[in-house]
Amino acid sequence: MNDKINELFKNAVEENVIENEEYRKWGVKKGLRNEDGTGVLIGLTRIADVVGYKMVDNQKVDDYGELYYRGYALSEIVKHIHENDRVSGFEEIAFLILFGHLPDKDELEMFTKELKSHYNLPAEYLSMNILSNPSMNVMNKIQRSLLMLYELDENPDDCGAENTLRQGIEVIAKMPAIICYAYQSKHHLLDGGSLVIHHVDEEKSIAENILQLLRPDQKYTKEEAELLDLMLVLHIDHGAGNNSTFSNIVVSSTGTDLYSCLAASVGSLKGPKHGGANITAMRMMNAVIEETGLYVTDDEITGIVERLLNKDFFDKSGLVYGIGHAVYTLSDPRCEIIKKKAYEMAKEKGLDKKFDFYQRFEKIAVDMVYKKKGKRVCANVDFYSGLIYDMLGIPEDLFTPMFVCARTVGWIAHNIENKLYCDRIVRPAGKYVGEVKEFIPMEER
Repeated sequence: MNDKINELFKNAVEENVIENEEYRKWGVKKGLRNEDGTGVLIGLTRIADVVGYKMVDNQKVDDYGELYYRGYALSEIVKHIHENDRVSGFEEIAFLILFGHLPDKDELEMFTKELKSHYNLPAEYLSMNILSNPSMNVMNKIQRSLLMLYELDENPDDCGAENTLRQGIEVIAKMPAIICYAYQSKHHLLDGGSLVIHHVDEEKSIAENILQLLRPDQKYTKEEAELLDLMLVLHIDHGAGNNSTFSNIVVSSTGTDLYSCLAASVGSLKGPKHGGANITAMRMMNAVIEETGLYVTDDEITGIVERLLNKDFFDKSGLVYGIGHAVYTLSDPRCEIIKKKAYEMAKEKGLDKKFDFYQRFEKIAVDMVYKKKGKRVCANVDFYSGLIYDMLGIPEDLFTPMFVCARTVGWIAHNIENKLYCDRIVRPAGKYVGEVKEFIPMEER
């Protein structure tokens, strides 16, 4: 913008300030959050429940976190699926999220077969949409790819629940190819790397396909596939109130097509305050390790955390990324699960010293935030997820797209649920707090 436009904008900012007191005065929930940090209820759901605290005599009390998928605790799901050497737990829990019950063997086989039949992208899709037109950010490319699927759908604007389910299953199945091909195109055309394009393997699971599509030699270990599958399960849904799912519900409530709704959700998830936090957390930790090294005392770690909180290190935001959550207080169940898996993978990869540093940093950061801000916080799933993806050889460009691959299931389930049981346009109100003015004719200004 030119200097005059910049000056006008600065003046507009100064003249149109809305103080926090205005929100309190009118009882407006800033960011749709209550004064005690709890979220404003925006709907009803039977899909997932995020439990991070309890209410006692109308007071918020910190508690250990749990995440429920269709009433089943995530900790129990992981215990029964991922402790039995499975690389396709994601498909089983996707069935649970979409259809509301745990599948029997025949149902799971049928569902998995249906997914695999839609793995491949439409003819010419790869050359027309992906290889010829890369994006600086894979998330933006995913949005454009979704909107192109609209163009190739013979019935894109039928927003009925059954057609939405049909479209959704096809999108879930195609996500590994969309994500990996979008990355390979960027890596080749914008980053100067080699172009590696493999065919999707209809014999493999979603997690296995991601790994074999990304790696030049297509090789991976069973342990790596199990860990990535677990990461997908952990991110498959997180209730109706998270930003990207709520965005999907809002857009869907207008009666528009599923592809537009999913593109909106991807745009929301891209943000560093939402899905992009895993990248920022890892960048922060890399900067910390570069500054201190791995072989430091607790006092030295305390010093760097203090600098982060005092806006004197990294991005100088005053935030310790990966520490704290909007709902969870004493623990994030997803973090507790992947911390154990991160330790196992770090030991296997010879990175146990780095993992040990992460653990020490986590404990010190949690204690310091409590001392400085007076509230209990915990490490969230983003704190260790970047480290895990890095150990799996997944490039940073794909950290948040991995989130998309999983969360697409939840977005579709909530989209359908709201179509069936709410079916009203989401139309909240905003309170006008400006002045009422008389119009001034041009010649009098």
